[in-house]
Amino acid sequence: MSENHGPYEEGKRAGVHPLIVMFGVLLGIWLFVMMIVPSSRNKQATGTEGPTVSAIEDPEAAPVIFKVHSTIPEMNAIGLVVPAQATDSQIVALLKRLKEDRLAGNLGNQLPATTPGHTLGNHSIADIFIVSDTQFAEADTIRTLTRGAHAPGSLYPGAIPFEVAMEAVRGHYRIDMNDTGSPDKGSLGFADESGVHSKHYRRIF
Repeated sequence: MSENHGPYEEGKRAGVHPLIVMFGVLLGIWLFVMMIVPSSRNKQATGTEGPTVSAIEDPEAAPVIFKVHSTIPEMNAIGLVVPAQATDSQIVALLKRLKEDRLAGNLGNQLPATTPGHTLGNHSIADIFIVSDTQFAEADTIRTLTRGAHAPGSLYPGAIPFEVAMEAVRGHYRIDMNDTGSPDKGSLGFADESGVHSKHYRRIF
């Protein structure tokens, strides 16, 4: 008479060997990490997506001519107008030239003081907006830009709306000598303090 043998027999191992299970778990973890964590090559590719500042800047570009169109003392702001045909390369060069003049103490030769007599200098705080159309350099429009995207529209009812004015800004140079870690910020386009920015915004320095 034969005996019926069940799945478990005394002296025999039931199920998969523990080493096989452990190897399978380790393999699964390794595959998971490889899929989730990008390689250094992928990180480099991600960081270089889109046009870079070096691609925008042209060392052969002629210096752009600008004129001061408006000065708003209570906002420490200045509106500069450049020709409509000015290239992004020329705007970048202008931003860097203004920064160099500021560092050399010569910015007053180019622009009116925004904080006259201040202990940190005549441009210790400044918002310099560069546009190509004089209507966007008017005082009320500059005030709207300086106030930012979340300012009530009723503040300057006759001014151009923030969203429209923001897209017209060719370049922006912000000086804040109270920010000792990064007193100079320059960009193509414009971004307010909340992070709202124009479509062609690109940080230069």
